[in-house]
Amino acid sequence: MITVSVPATSANIGAGFDSCGLALALYNRVQMEEWDGVCITSLDGTRVPAGPQNLVYRTAKGLYDECGAPLRGLRLAQENGVPMARGLGSSSACIAAGLVGANELLGRPFTRMQLLERAAALEGHPDNVAPAMLGGFVASALEGGRLYAVQKPVSQALCFAAFVPGYKLLTKKARAALPGSVAHKDAVYNVSHAALLAAAFCEERYGLLRVATGDRLHQPYRAALMPGMREVFALCEALGALGWWVSGAGPTLLCAVRAQNETFFTAARAKLAAAERGSPLAAYTLHRLAPDNAGARATA
Repeated sequence: MITVSVPATSANIGAGFDSCGLALALYNRVQMEEWDGVCITSLDGTRVPAGPQNLVYRTAKGLYDECGAPLRGLRLAQENGVPMARGLGSSSACIAAGLVGANELLGRPFTRMQLLERAAALEGHPDNVAPAMLGGFVASALEGGRLYAVQKPVSQALCFAAFVPGYKLLTKKARAALPGSVAHKDAVYNVSHAALLAAAFCEERYGLLRVATGDRLHQPYRAALMPGMREVFALCEALGALGWWVSGAGPTLLCAVRAQNETFFTAARAKLAAAERGSPLAAYTLHRLAPDNAGARATA
């Protein structure tokens, strides 16, 4: 039996729509072994599909099929630390777990980048699966059927505040809120800010994140789907966060904070606790997350 650990991810990071993402120290773990038939259980009570439609199983079986390797079945025991439908890469974590686990059981016929290309093809875009597989901050692009990616470890001097609401938001619904076209000036705005975003992470100039996380392509159009977004962003700014953004398609909201800035978390938790019932802030729970620079990994 092997155990695969996959980190949560925050995609887009504001300006880097469908291209940039980072890995967070919050994990899905899957115990996996070949088995007679399909046996899938949850270790933490999270409801997961227990049959062949399970995403981890489907992804793993696809890799076996690609290799022409017979598969009697798999036994999976899942621990789902990454909440579903919250913009923290839960589906990418399942895809990464299936690929990395199957590759390990098959004797590692594929490199990590080959697995990543398959993950991006399954997910449709690389912004979550790339940091899930590689860890750290990743800027990536699909071109001519190939994936190009650059990974940069994130300094442990940086941490992240995740404001996770009690409600879910499906990616399909969040994507449906986007317009079919945008103004040229808004496209230029995001291109310049995405370039600055990548440079800020690669040069560890995190003070640039307040500007670099600016966005005009997706967050303004999705704001109505996330009650409290503007209030949380205002709180992050008032408490001295380095930058803030909608994590993936939402509804989780993330901000970057200096790791030694304990005052931020103390004050933010106090503000959320004091929020009156019915207030937009009352829906959120705050989690402090470190960066993950290892990505998906399998252990015996």
